[in-house]
Amino acid sequence: MARSSTRPTSRDVAQAAGVSQAAVSLVLGDKWRGRVSEATAERVRQAARELDYRPNLAARNLRLGRTRTVLLVVPALTTEFFAGVYTGAARVAAQHGFGVVLYPSPEGIGPARDPFASAQAALDGVLASSMAADALTAIRGDRLPLVMLDSDPEGSLGAATVNLDIADGVRQLTDHLLSLGHRRILHLAADVPSWTFDVRARELTARLAAEPDTELRTARAPISIEGARAATETALTTPGPRPTAIVCDDDKLAAGAYKAARRLGLRIPDDISVTGIDDLALATALDPELTTVRLDAERFGEQGMHALLAVLDGRRPDAGDIPVHLAVRGSTAPPRTP
Repeated sequence: MARSSTRPTSRDVAQAAGVSQAAVSLVLGDKWRGRVSEATAERVRQAARELDYRPNLAARNLRLGRTRTVLLVVPALTTEFFAGVYTGAARVAAQHGFGVVLYPSPEGIGPARDPFASAQAALDGVLASSMAADALTAIRGDRLPLVMLDSDPEGSLGAATVNLDIADGVRQLTDHLLSLGHRRILHLAADVPSWTFDVRARELTARLAAEPDTELRTARAPISIEGARAATETALTTPGPRPTAIVCDDDKLAAGAYKAARRLGLRIPDDISVTGIDDLALATALDPELTTVRLDAERFGEQGMHALLAVLDGRRPDAGDIPVHLAVRGSTAPPRTP
């Protein structure tokens, strides 16, 4: 079959297959079953292949009133975790013919400059981390179909929430330390107003309160290695019995705790145990390797995008938190006996 020098159209496919343009639309839109025969459908597909026909998605989306573009709002891409979230979300979006626009806050937290004159005109929906919720106001993203990540299901802005089971991860971590014999624990908490960090603090406090003769101290730090180092040094040098274990809200904070321990002449885990949450590449780069809660960032992004696509389709997203798992490594051991 001779090829035209111009881009083939659905009319060309219809003429080549001997069918109507409506039949071409049904077949190539995968809506032909029960409306045209299998033989006709195959004839249309064969004609489209021979003509190297590609549907004009822009025109189709204009007709449907859709852009097939969604926005992913995250605090920043300076952490490996949110890069993984993007990878998982983009993979699922591509499988369904959607593109993903990334909207990171340049300062990590809070609003960023609006990349759109009108988000509602440019986007079909939004997938957003609760850590970057302020950015939604700047782009008016809360007026679009919205799915929230790491967000309180009871007070979410979104039509649905997708969460990692952080509470269970903290319980696994705390039970591990208690089983080793730790009773004096320092919580190195992320100084960030976010539901996911509130969950960490709440679960750690509740689990230790249920165990007799335990003591919990809290030190707050920005999510940076140097900030965590300074906060840990201050906490470990205050008067009173020193904690025997440090529970860090994430792996970057744990790296800061490592630096503080070494500056104070403390060996990990002989003199003090340290734990994290995330299981970034950093966790196994530290020496000793870090005991931490493994969060599957890519699966988190995938499930978030599946939920948003369900909302756009008018379906109820699958319920249930994503399981997390404790990775026990060399940074935890029984406390030294006095």
